[in-house]
Amino acid sequence: MKTCIVRARRFLNDETGVTAIEYGLIAAAIAIVILVSVQLVGTNLNGLFQEIASDA
Repeated sequence: MKTCIVRARRFLNDETGVTAIEYGLIAAAIAIVILVSVQLVGTNLNGLFQEIASDA
């Protein structure tokens, strides 16, 4: 019985999974920012090329 209690306490105090989840959330946030930035730059470049093509 004592080993079950020791194992339960060790499991509850283990925070390694929490760190992995935090890193995963940070990576997801960075990926979203990159995707939005690339999409905005692509839209702006498309508009610029359309303007240049209409002036020529």
